[in-house]
Amino acid sequence: MTATEILLALLSGGLIGIVLGLVGGGGSILAVPLLVYVVGVSSTHAAIGTAAVAVAANAATSLAGHARASMVKWPCAIVFAAAGIIGAAIGAEIGKAVDGSRLLMLFGLLMIGVGLSMLRKRRREDDPNVRLSRTTAPVLLPRLVPMGLGVGLAAGFFGIGGGFLIVPALIAATAMPFAYAVGTSLVVVTALGLTTATSYALSGHVDWPLTALLIAGGVGGAALGILLGRKFAAHKMLFERAFALLVITVGIYIAIGAA
Repeated sequence: MTATEILLALLSGGLIGIVLGLVGGGGSILAVPLLVYVVGVSSTHAAIGTAAVAVAANAATSLAGHARASMVKWPCAIVFAAAGIIGAAIGAEIGKAVDGSRLLMLFGLLMIGVGLSMLRKRRREDDPNVRLSRTTAPVLLPRLVPMGLGVGLAAGFFGIGGGFLIVPALIAATAMPFAYAVGTSLVVVTALGLTTATSYALSGHVDWPLTALLIAGGVGGAALGILLGRKFAAHKMLFERAFALLVITVGIYIAIGAA
């Protein structure tokens, strides 16, 4: 790798880490476009496999900070992740069988849909005390399990951590506040990323030196993202909307370019 490619990989990892630490998701949906269009990875499948490893590692780094702040609903996270792992394993096998160009176009369309969904207003009141227990299981499990499975399928198919899908899914299923959903989602992002990464690695679709650079950049980015999230907590909605517009714009560019 050239010095320029190394620098671009480090900066891409840093951006992924910042987004993951700041809003709990979205870093993964930027990872594949960054690898393809910025770093210059020629194979879509290699970009997906490499991104999955890096995003899982960066999500785990961000998770540590959120866990120390007691912002993780562990029982909900474990159930959602367990269902998601099954979906991710299935989705990854399907994704590897799809042509790279078509996969990239579908990825762009997914970004547009996700960005639009992020702009929608939430209608439910937050419940900061929600927890999965024997009492609440009959209500929460029928919501968490199918949502986890569906998100896992998308995460595995597109090689993404799925945090941008997990956060709204957790809020819809449990009504937990956004801050808790961010921390909780990182448990799931880590689990799904590892599942997808394992599948692609076994098929030889992971560039390990590039992965190391993305992770190195992501460590610093994740720490900065968490600090920014705490400092600008009052403007969280503005960050969400700005990021949604970025996701839509990048999605349109990818979909048109791959068509």
